[in-house]
Amino acid sequence: MPRGIDAERVNAWFAGNVPAALPPLSYSLVAGGRSNLTYVATDSRGERFVLRRPPTGHLLPKAHDMHREHRIISALGPAGIPVPPALGLCEDPEVNGAPFYVMGFVDGVIARNEDDVAALLDQDAREKVSFALIDTLADIHMVDPDAVGLGDLGRKDGYIARQLSRWYSNYKAANDGRGGTPLASMDSLHDRLAASIPDQARSGIVHGDYRLDNCVVSPDGQRVRAVLDWELCTLGDPLADLGQLLSYWPEPGERSALGHAATAMPGFASRDRLVRRYGERTGVDLSALGFYVAFAYWKLACILEGVYARYLGGAMGDDGFDFSSYPDSIAWLAQRSEQAADELGI
Repeated sequence: MPRGIDAERVNAWFAGNVPAALPPLSYSLVAGGRSNLTYVATDSRGERFVLRRPPTGHLLPKAHDMHREHRIISALGPAGIPVPPALGLCEDPEVNGAPFYVMGFVDGVIARNEDDVAALLDQDAREKVSFALIDTLADIHMVDPDAVGLGDLGRKDGYIARQLSRWYSNYKAANDGRGGTPLASMDSLHDRLAASIPDQARSGIVHGDYRLDNCVVSPDGQRVRAVLDWELCTLGDPLADLGQLLSYWPEPGERSALGHAATAMPGFASRDRLVRRYGERTGVDLSALGFYVAFAYWKLACILEGVYARYLGGAMGDDGFDFSSYPDSIAWLAQRSEQAADELGI
């Protein structure tokens, strides 16, 4: 039984709360997620479900809110956004040591690296999935939060300032006595970005970690079947999502922010084509987009620092993932953010 699952109690909860499941269930930890823990739960008939719970051990403040994730996908599904069906929420930590929620299993392709792309998406599908991904992001950003019952999910204004404060605090906390990788440039970058925040032109739903491997796509690339990992979702400036996606989108010959370079394989659309497509779909002014890319690199460095600190503290489960490259990745991300800030003259 993987760490983080009390099989007897969780099976009993499934029996009382998910009518479609027939216990007993078996559980396997899904590799790839580096924050909340994700398990595939398979019942006695072979039907699959997905269970999400926080990491074990120390948790960063205000992170890993299962109720929030469950609420978001429950609201967005009926609004036409591709998300897994929300099936149940357990807020009683006595059941499994922490709250968790269960959603439906969505079959399809999750392309995390070059090998996945080579095996699962041909070149024609890669171009199609590029535009399916950017169109789905535009659709998310055009949802009216008030109309879907998410108008109180967070403050709509001052998003970047709040994000800078939040992630800087988390970065500092991750380095507070737990053997992280403190970098002086992360401090100076925070100050430079905070002094140069563009005016927020509009507000909407922000996913917070939108990228290719956080989506389940059809094998032909035509459609995004489900957007996953809504842990960081809130209300705010949608351009932060676009900047984040671009930071995750290496082109041929470029290094990836995450150590693998799925979109550097032949066939994927360029970053410029993605930006043009987003602008055509939304009509949004993208003249300040460079700031959001610089912010995205810095934010991702903060996120990886938190994940690395939790790994050092033994909170990340046991899926065999090698975290030894994280310090180098964090330093590279800080350098990329600094380069982008220098190019902007901030």
